[in-house]
Amino acid sequence: MDAVVQRVRTSWTKKSRGGPDAALRNAAPTVFLLPPGLRAALHDIAMRESDSFEPHMQVQDLSAPGTILRQADGVLRVDPPEMTVFGMPRRNRRPPAIRLAPTQWLQWQINYRFVGRCDGAWSYQLETFNILFGSATPDVFLGTPTHRVDERRTLR
Repeated sequence: MDAVVQRVRTSWTKKSRGGPDAALRNAAPTVFLLPPGLRAALHDIAMRESDSFEPHMQVQDLSAPGTILRQADGVLRVDPPEMTVFGMPRRNRRPPAIRLAPTQWLQWQINYRFVGRCDGAWSYQLETFNILFGSATPDVFLGTPTHRVDERRTLR
């Protein structure tokens, strides 16, 4: 499959919901340069409040990109990202799959609120999927996406 997925996960707690910590969180990017020569891979980036939102990157194969990708008839079908059953708010209605022609890319964003099992403290996560059908240049995701799906909700 000739696709590249960049998954950017930003995680935070109540501490970063307001003030200077929120400004730092809001400044965290949702797109990054790709490693040179990346083909058919997952570029996975995690940023956590506990690390001052420093990006931690790794490259993996496309076996578990967090969404279902299917290539057929010259297009790439991207199903909605997988959702955790523990995250709120519930999303009973999801957007339909997106079809990408070669060289097109999609940005899909979804956010969650979680409740801690022991102390009941809330934590939050924003997942951004940047998905390209075709060969990737390192700066491919720095432009405007061909398609954009925004499933972000108010998290309280």
